[in-house]
Parts: sequence; C-alpha cells; structure tokens
Amino acid sequence: MLLPPAREKAELLEVVRITDPARHIRSADLTGDVTAIWNAAQAEQTLALIGELPESELHRCFFPGWGVRAHSSTDLLFKIAFCFRCHGARLWGAAVSHGQDGIHSFDPDSPAAVELLRRFRDSASGRE
Repeated sequence: MLLPPAREKAELLEVVRITDPARHIRSADLTGDVTAIWNAAQAEQTLALIGELPESELHRCFFPGWGVRAHSSTDLLFKIAFCFRCHGARLWGAAVSHGQDGIHSFDPDSPAAVELLRRFRDSASGRE
C-alpha cells in the first residue's frame, strides 16, 4: 500500500478498534477504542508492514474493524481504516494528497496483512 510522504515524519501510532464501522467510508475522523499507542520501533515496524501490503481485488462492503492514526511530534498526519473482509484500506488526513486520499486495495491474506492483523488483535488483548 502506498503511504503518503508524511510517513517519514510519523513518530507515534494510535491503534484504534473501530466501534462503528459503517460511518468510516466518508467520516472526517477515525473513531473507536484506542487499544495501543506505538512509538519508535513499533510505529516504524507497523508502517513498514502497511507499506508492504500488496494490492488485491477490492470488494464492496467496507466495514473496517481496525485503524491507525499517525502522528508527528506536533500534528496528526494521517489515518487509515482497514477492512480485512473487502480488502480495503481508507487513507485520509491533512498530510495526504488529494490523489492518495480514498480507499486502496490490499491483500488480507498476504504475510504483511496477517502480521498486521495479529498485532492489532494482540494490542486489544494486552499482549502487544
């Protein structure tokens, strides 16, 4: 998955368990329960996994269950909501160009996606 150039400025990631997935197709915010805050190595590793997500065929449902908010030392840079059922990841935020803003496909069965989902689930269970 192609990440915005602002990815290089990201120092912290909030992992969000999305509680109302139907609202995230056009919502300006990413709402849900924060299950973890990752900085330094964890944030970099997670962004690397997201960057490695290969494309796939996009389906239609888009009911994301997980998301991340990427922050620099001073600003919220971008948000990504992931739907592992429809193979869609919505990317948006102040540091995202108009051409990158929107839903991108990813392969949820790829090793990077499987590891990403494992990390999300572990954060919710306190095993991160």
